[in-house]
Amino acid sequence: MTQLIFDLARRTTYQRPDFLVSDGNRKAVEWIDRWPLWPSAAIVLHGPPGCGKTHLAHLWRQRAFATLLSGEALTEAVLPALLEHSLLRIAVDDADRASTRALLHIYNSCVERRGSLFFTARSEPDRWPSMLADLRSRLRAAIVIGVGVPDDALLGAVLAKHFAERQIRVSPGVIAYLISRMERSFAAAGLLAARLDDAALSAGTSVTVALARRILPELGHPSSPSGSESAVT
Repeated sequence: MTQLIFDLARRTTYQRPDFLVSDGNRKAVEWIDRWPLWPSAAIVLHGPPGCGKTHLAHLWRQRAFATLLSGEALTEAVLPALLEHSLLRIAVDDADRASTRALLHIYNSCVERRGSLFFTARSEPDRWPSMLADLRSRLRAAIVIGVGVPDDALLGAVLAKHFAERQIRVSPGVIAYLISRMERSFAAAGLLAARLDDAALSAGTSVTVALARRILPELGHPSSPSGSESAVT
């Protein structure tokens, strides 16, 4: 008999213990820990989707008691409310999608009032669309840090953490199989663990390579890294 699965939503948490540090993100973590002793008013953190930029923005928000908003939410219309605080500490996630006029305004205000800014983006500021010359000039004084995609060790640790939170025992062989085929992002790791958990519960089995081989294509991942199946089971 097929087991019924109840979809109990799991809220994403952005706490420090939930963030795993690796060589690819260590520099960003170190700069967060150095705040407020920054030599610049702003940090710009750039990297591909799923590399942990949003989590890092939340970590800085917690440390600095800052306001965090998305780039799409940062428009000139919200500036009066945003800038009314005496201490300007603002994090903008996906700042490359924000109004550049609004970004310039909050940058100038933060410099004038000795505030702090934490921007995340997919690329370095010089590559942001519709960049104002004044903003480009000012951001050249910012601390710019690149964050890479998770390496094998970090991706494996993230997967293991997701499975452990779901009280699932998964062999190292299954983890190795998954990381050689899945999208290299934290978001993909969470979705993959959730889907494998649901599939295993529904089938009344454990999470195995055979199950992973079936589920990976459903999520848009290849079942083999090079066209040949792994002998791991």
